[in-house]
Amino acid sequence: MDSNLIRMETEFAGRTLTLETGRMAKQANGSVLVQYGGTVVLVTATASKTRREGIDFFPLMVDFIEKMYAAGKIPGGFFKREAKPSTTATLAARLIDRPLRPLFPDGFRNEVHIVVTVLSYDKKNSPEMLGMIGASVALSISDIPFHGPISGVNVGFVGDEFIINPTEEQYENSRLDLAVAGKENAIMMVEAGAYEISEAQMLEALDKAHESIRELIAFEKEFIAKAAKPKAEFELDIIDEKLIQDVHNEVSKKIEEALNIAEKLERNSALDTIKEELITHFDESLPEEEFIQKKGQILQAFDDTVKKLMRRKITETDKRVDGRGLDDIRDITCEIDILPFTHGSALFTRGETQSLGVVTLGTSSDEKVIDELDEEYKKKFYLHYNFPPFSVGETGFMRGPGRRELGHGNLAERSLLPVIPTDEEKFPYTIRIVSEILESNGSSSMATVCSGTLSLMAAGVPISRPVAGVANGLILEGDKFVILTDIMGMEDHYGDMDFKVAGTDQGITALQMDIKVEGITRDIMAVALEKAINARFFILDKIKETIPEPRSEISPIAPHIEVMRVKPDRIGEIIGPQGKIIKAIIEETGVAIDIEDDGTVRIASPDRDSIQKAREKIEAIVEEPEIGKIYEGVVKSVRDFGAFVEFLPRQEGLVHISNLENKRTENVADVIGFGDKVKVKVIGIDKDGKVQLSMKDIDDAIIERNNRPRRRDFSPNKKRY
Repeated sequence: MDSNLIRMETEFAGRTLTLETGRMAKQANGSVLVQYGGTVVLVTATASKTRREGIDFFPLMVDFIEKMYAAGKIPGGFFKREAKPSTTATLAARLIDRPLRPLFPDGFRNEVHIVVTVLSYDKKNSPEMLGMIGASVALSISDIPFHGPISGVNVGFVGDEFIINPTEEQYENSRLDLAVAGKENAIMMVEAGAYEISEAQMLEALDKAHESIRELIAFEKEFIAKAAKPKAEFELDIIDEKLIQDVHNEVSKKIEEALNIAEKLERNSALDTIKEELITHFDESLPEEEFIQKKGQILQAFDDTVKKLMRRKITETDKRVDGRGLDDIRDITCEIDILPFTHGSALFTRGETQSLGVVTLGTSSDEKVIDELDEEYKKKFYLHYNFPPFSVGETGFMRGPGRRELGHGNLAERSLLPVIPTDEEKFPYTIRIVSEILESNGSSSMATVCSGTLSLMAAGVPISRPVAGVANGLILEGDKFVILTDIMGMEDHYGDMDFKVAGTDQGITALQMDIKVEGITRDIMAVALEKAINARFFILDKIKETIPEPRSEISPIAPHIEVMRVKPDRIGEIIGPQGKIIKAIIEETGVAIDIEDDGTVRIASPDRDSIQKAREKIEAIVEEPEIGKIYEGVVKSVRDFGAFVEFLPRQEGLVHISNLENKRTENVADVIGFGDKVKVKVIGIDKDGKVQLSMKDIDDAIIERNNRPRRRDFSPNKKRY
């Protein structure tokens, strides 16, 4: 065994958690293998040798790689190999990135790459939080500067009990899906979907999570103490204090004036002008070589000055850049039926943030198929979020959705999911919402929640309650903190927290928290939640003023869907040989028909009469004979002892000679013949399913005679005379 191998394990939440290093990926700056139950991830951390010049951000990249072999699956597609990351993998990478990013030194500009590779997945223990733990440990044992460790857990809420790291089976009954990351003394990141839980319950869940995080960090520290390398010396991009002061002296008064402009584009234009004048000033006052060398730092010093002055304005005056007080919500307008030929549409505008929500209703064939590490499944409700560059007055390429679009869309989808109807008998539709962000100045994901609610109700989707969302912010200066309600873009960019809460008047449905400082306390979160509920109720009132409840009928241009259920063993009769029967029904009625293996039949068409016609045809095929009921049928065969009548599609019964008439019958062919249309009553069904019929006591039992000689039997089963 390799002498460099270090391996430790502990019991956590009823399962064994193992950390190992020194066996795999030894050329990375730091690597760790994490195992929990049967789920195993390999996490590596590497850093470039030199810093990236000319940038004003930390170039951290996190990749979450799902290997299909981890779950015993072969990838689909022509090439049969893993391609681009799934949505789940992209969201997992974001989840890990968010709490790590604030924990690197200021001015650190070397590229850092975290790769989380899922090697084994037991379909019980989620690999995302193992990736979080692995990233923390890999960075901590490497020579990369990192102010960790951190850890993360998932929390479920089943009955009245909070469960740490619930299994996939436990999640099925959980009212909460909460992911939390943190340090020993503070929480760093929160991501939650919930079924209308209270603020008090959410705080309790966060307390339980933080308690478990401390336990994990203690274990991590033991491992790090055994495996850590000395930290390397990296050159930091630190701005000279004199330069910072020179920039401040040159532009601070102008910036203060610009920060009194309420309108975003006008304010940004004023700040851009000040920035250009600043660059011109230093270009003229510094030697050319020195100016080129310091230009990036000058721009960074300008940005830091804007940040400092904006934050000071808020903390000293309790007034914000756009003139609002700390708890004021921007003007809101709600409009529905914006687009005439969609199933449901709404325009939600809050200040300079605007979302166009559009609902489309489809059939089961429109369900979204999810084929990732878990077993393949389908989604009947999904939301897509689009953020075009024109929404912020910029140009740019418009390609497929990036991490931002997927993350914001997922948050909005989770926010609305708890109120989406689940009774397929009452509402059998697939629901797709698209949010087009037309303007953005803060919290477009929460605007998406609001436009989504409005468009769902306008489309006639019977949601249980409206949902609204709001984003709150934080300015943290020493021990003093200020919570801002309904933050705009500048407050998000220069503030310390983005705290998004969505919910109904009954409770929280989603929560997301990102911070730029090294953790926040429970007291800060409690205040943020309290302010969020007040704002949420205010926005809900605006929504209800526009449309108090979902419309009772869906759009007339949406497909109408009816659901019926048949016995699974009768499905083949509906489909028929080579699909001939179902194709004939579709061709004759013009409907769309979907049949599930469990016997669920969905019939869709804009025309209700067509649906009814198709339903009657299917019901006739699968109808079970009912004793005492009279049916109309066709004589299929005449024998000496009676006649066989098809009284239901492909279902025959025998009318015995004694049950043909109310008198004695000497010859069956004297009464009925092949092809006659008759009325028959079901009088018995034996244990083998054979049906006995009767024509006795039925008025006008013979409806229509076949135009053939009466004393001949034209049955294909009998020799003709």
